Amino acid sequence: MVDITHKDHTLRTAVAQAIVEVSSQDTITAVEEDRVPKGNVFAMSKAAGLLGVKKTPDLLPDCHPLPIEYTDVQYEIDGLQIKILITVKTIYKTGVEVEAMHGASVVALNMYDMLKPLDKGVEIKNIKLLKKTGGKSDYTAKL
Repeated sequence: MVDITHKDHTLRTAVAQAIVEVSSQDTITAVEEDRVPKGNVFAMSKAAGLLGVKKTPDLLPDCHPLPIEYTDVQYEIDGLQIKILITVKTIYKTGVEVEAMHGASVVALNMYDMLKPLDKGVEIKNIKLLKKTGGKSDYTAKL
């Protein structure tokens, strides 16, 4: 683990995305109308993502345990794609970009698990960091 004892506490923010692509408009309609047999896809996937963010240092050995001050999960449907956007904030010595990407990944995996009985063509795509602020370097992805 990297030594961060010399670093200052600052506001650190990260926004990450994952995309879940389905193969049928019927799948999107089932999600929107809350007709997926395993339950409400958005609510259950949000809960899974919150756990994913919090459990990141338990699964990735070089990630520091840190206080998560805020996590938000948003969804955007565009055709056959569900874009997952996760924002994570902390006031700490190290950033939260891995936590945000891990949370987005867990949301996408939960969606995949819930939708696979309805749609054998579900795919997870484009897990990436969109933006991070705080610390010594900021980052914004080229869109």
